[in-house]
Amino acid sequence: MKLLALDTATDWCSVALLTDGAMLSRESRSERGHGAQVLAMVDELLAAAGCTLNALDAIAFGCGPGAFTGLRIAASVTQGLAYAAELPVIPVSDLRALAQRGMAGPGAADRVLVCHDARMGEVYWAGFVAVDGYARAATAEAVARPEDMIAAARAWLGAGRAGGVGSGFVAYPALVALGAQLAPLLPEARPRAQEIAVLAAHEGLAAALPAEQALPVYVRNKVAVTTAERTE
Repeated sequence: MKLLALDTATDWCSVALLTDGAMLSRESRSERGHGAQVLAMVDELLAAAGCTLNALDAIAFGCGPGAFTGLRIAASVTQGLAYAAELPVIPVSDLRALAQRGMAGPGAADRVLVCHDARMGEVYWAGFVAVDGYARAATAEAVARPEDMIAAARAWLGAGRAGGVGSGFVAYPALVALGAQLAPLLPEARPRAQEIAVLAAHEGLAAALPAEQALPVYVRNKVAVTTAERTE
């Protein structure tokens, strides 16, 4: 499978090109200018691989949750490239991409709690399990205040071993003790296009959507809608 993947959900932007099992990638940290950087990385990777957009099978992107502006950039760049080359798109959760990163390498756990700083005193979090080496959601992705997330996270964790990934474990004092119980713990990890490419290739074209459906997922919006429905 030939697949381009990109992510701009955080202050890191990254692009990966997966062609028949071989991976090329570029990443850069910047507070702004993700759109121009990602497009430059796409051109660089395609040139390095001697490949064109039209030769790809699909374009994958980190659909969130994450920074509002970053998610919009990822979705719009993906749409533009997909329309230009008449390709389908494959959205991949950024929390799932983080979990996949936590499940790789020696000593990695087959259960991972992802907890990423959502700013405004909240975290994005979810639990994942490894199935044949690929992260699969074991809980719903949610946004919550750290103290509200702890009880739900502990209930899912139980007494079994698990790893932890994400900036939330060091961003909020209430979560430091929880993170200390997880091994390995990767608080500096950010979502990357590499893991998005791996997960998208695993899902295959069965998970592909038309270009116009390259849309970001705003977990905060989902919570707001649910809350409103319950109060009606």
